[in-house]
Amino acid sequence: MNDVTTGLLDRPCIIPVEAYTSEAYARAENDKLWPKVWQAACRVEEIPRVGDYVTYDILDESIIVVRTGAETIQAYYNVCLHRGRRLTAGCGHTKQFACRFHGWRWDLNGENALALDREDWGDKLNPDNLRMRQVKVDTWGGWVWVNMDPDCEPLRQWLEPASSMLDPFELEKMRYRWRQWLYFPCNWKTALEAFIESYHVLGTHPELIQWGENIAWSRAEGRHSWHGFSGLRNGPQLKNTGLSGAAGTADQDPRIATPEFLEYLMDTVNATTTDTIIAAARRLVDELPAGTPPEEVSAHMMASAKRDDAARGVIWPEVDPEHMMATGIDWHVFPNTVILHGITFALCYRARPNGYDPDSCIFEVYVLERFPEGQEPETEWVYEPDATEEKWRRILSQDFNNMPEVQKGMKSRGFPGSRPSPVQEKAVTNFHRTLAEYMGTGAPVEIK
Repeated sequence: MNDVTTGLLDRPCIIPVEAYTSEAYARAENDKLWPKVWQAACRVEEIPRVGDYVTYDILDESIIVVRTGAETIQAYYNVCLHRGRRLTAGCGHTKQFACRFHGWRWDLNGENALALDREDWGDKLNPDNLRMRQVKVDTWGGWVWVNMDPDCEPLRQWLEPASSMLDPFELEKMRYRWRQWLYFPCNWKTALEAFIESYHVLGTHPELIQWGENIAWSRAEGRHSWHGFSGLRNGPQLKNTGLSGAAGTADQDPRIATPEFLEYLMDTVNATTTDTIIAAARRLVDELPAGTPPEEVSAHMMASAKRDDAARGVIWPEVDPEHMMATGIDWHVFPNTVILHGITFALCYRARPNGYDPDSCIFEVYVLERFPEGQEPETEWVYEPDATEEKWRRILSQDFNNMPEVQKGMKSRGFPGSRPSPVQEKAVTNFHRTLAEYMGTGAPVEIK
């Protein structure tokens, strides 16, 4: 990234609307962005057995991710090398990939197993030109990542600093608790940006400020960014992270406010905490005297929940408290993954374009959690097109209400472009700074 655009992160900028509203820009992403970046295609848990596969689609490309051995995963372009028919859709289990048009087949290692009447081509078909074309594949954090660029940098290097910062949370030991998706009437970037900053909490989720109105910090390094909370607008009395800390304002008893807040989160988003932590929070009034400092309330709750989880076979990762604070609560892993991480859980988002319509995207939400071995729930992707509180719960439905209206508003002649806060929405600016490096256009411009 160049020094000029990096310096803009700390200054007020305008982001042009082209990246959100232009069909030409959406088409250019197919050549300049998606073939050049590592993308989270699926979770490792989705392909536990040899022969299990997941199909990952991104615009005109389709990629098969398949387990080929106990410790090996491969990825291939999802196309028959005879006439171009796609070989798979969705997920499943197979011993061979078979084309349903003319019956050509390939084994799990991408070698051609059958080309019907092969002699018709004389000696022009051979193992090399019949082998399925591979896509770069690697794993981190329990995800399978793919990259169509044969000369791409290694995944681990590409993910930094996110990989090193999040490694202690052992995301690879978490499993799906639930997962849903829908088509949404906005650009994939419009959707994603609603979840990489917390500056919107006061306006979108005003009921949350009864436990404290937080000020967020936002940081960026390289392609990726993250944010957390630095305190309350009405004083530094008590931080309310929604992940592991005590909740409440200066005039609230944290022993009471904390379980109230965590229960509200579980009821309204079904994420960002666990039943074990909530149970420990509910015991605070009985286990601690009135006047216990918030920091002690939080430490007691988490120690209690840690013991309870250990008793049922869930061992917490050892994360240094200072490191935990430094990682914040929310990571944007460029280009299209968001991870809200906790000690034994994560709330995640993935956004993809829905064809070349800049006003449409595929939006996915899922929750990960650590479970006792053998007690992981069986889940599948649930298509839920109704973006209402009944189907998506209150918090997400509030966010969803914003997305189409933002997309419409950006087309107004009266809108000069987005103006992210250089303090609390640095992640948004960094997103477009990085996009511009790939796309060659749309870079943030400093407000003069």
